[in-house]
Amino acid sequence: MISAGDFRNGVTLEIDGQVVQILEFQHVKPGKGAAFVRTKLKNVINGGVVERTFRPTEKFPAARIDRVDMQYLYADGDLYNFMDMNTYEQIALSKDIVGDTLKFVKENESVKVCSYNGSVFSVEAPLFVELEITDTEPGFKGDTATGATKPATVETGAQINVPLFVSTGDKVRIDTRTGEYLSRA
Repeated sequence: MISAGDFRNGVTLEIDGQVVQILEFQHVKPGKGAAFVRTKLKNVINGGVVERTFRPTEKFPAARIDRVDMQYLYADGDLYNFMDMNTYEQIALSKDIVGDTLKFVKENESVKVCSYNGSVFSVEAPLFVELEITDTEPGFKGDTATGATKPATVETGAQINVPLFVSTGDKVRIDTRTGEYLSRA
């Protein structure tokens, strides 16, 4: 059991039958009245975000989220196939669960599959990936002082913005959370 006075960012709890993760918390001590904890909670199953306040003495059970390393095998229509690296067991997940998570992930890359009580609710891509640029316009010589960018397509088919000096065939490092170009690999 975790009391509201011990809340931290990233903690996963069960509140009113819902599995939620704490995005933000703030201990508030008003000049008049009792102290309370103001939180912003994200439902890990459906992604909804709500704000709630709690008394510091309220207690909630911690939710056990299982994160398993799996290899992304291939996409087959609206199904994405993954294999557990330890047991070689394969599962297929629908596009509703996967969402846009795999737009920077190549086949045979490792991802984390998150589940609660045996039901999968999300897939986490690696934080950074290295991909090859398959299509972009050539940059102009001497036009680097402005920090301008141009659109480019990577080998997974996703679109990103890259600096003007990056050309087709270059390998680049990308942050999968924001989709931003970080550096050449």
